[in-house]
Amino acid sequence: MSGPTLVIELAEPLPPAALREFRALMVELSSHFDEKRPGFFDVNVPAERLGVEDRREKDWRKPFPLPLLGNTSADEEFTALVGFNPQREDWRRPFLVYLMGPGVGDESTFEAEHADEPEVEAILGFRPTHAVNVSAGCNREIDHVTTALLTAAVMDVIGGVAKAELLDGQASVVAGFPGVLGIAGDDWMALGSAEFLRAWAGHPAFRLVK
Repeated sequence: MSGPTLVIELAEPLPPAALREFRALMVELSSHFDEKRPGFFDVNVPAERLGVEDRREKDWRKPFPLPLLGNTSADEEFTALVGFNPQREDWRRPFLVYLMGPGVGDESTFEAEHADEPEVEAILGFRPTHAVNVSAGCNREIDHVTTALLTAAVMDVIGGVAKAELLDGQASVVAGFPGVLGIAGDDWMALGSAEFLRAWAGHPAFRLVK
């Protein structure tokens, strides 16, 4: 994926009931839903369903400039293009959201991402048996916000602890947020709750690592 990724660390395998709730949440939030395997979802999530306010101007969906389709002068064609963006913004953000670990799939990815993390395990208080990756398909500002909020929504259903890589200088900012369990890896990784992710997403300095 070309956007940011957050990880939800789990202390035990998801029971069937939790997996059903996880799936139901993804169906509810998504405008496009494709289940690759149990616990692996290819989705488009409208940002407003995560509580992101749409602050675009009411006339943001501008029609294709009709003068460009007819017999007009060069000046008229240029005027018609002013303010027109052929790549209209789409708030349906693409994600891969997937459970990984022994017995469920993507075991090699899980093992690679969780090799040699004693400091993380010490902060968590457990060694993760499974995890959920929330990976955005795009890298715009809205994708960073929706990644955090979607991860928080998933955590509300299945529990777990969020693991987020940090940019230089962010450790001192996030350390004071509610729900932060600790900072690991020489200030390059934060561990925390869904409350932490929501607080961070609302901060002016918020930005995830791509």
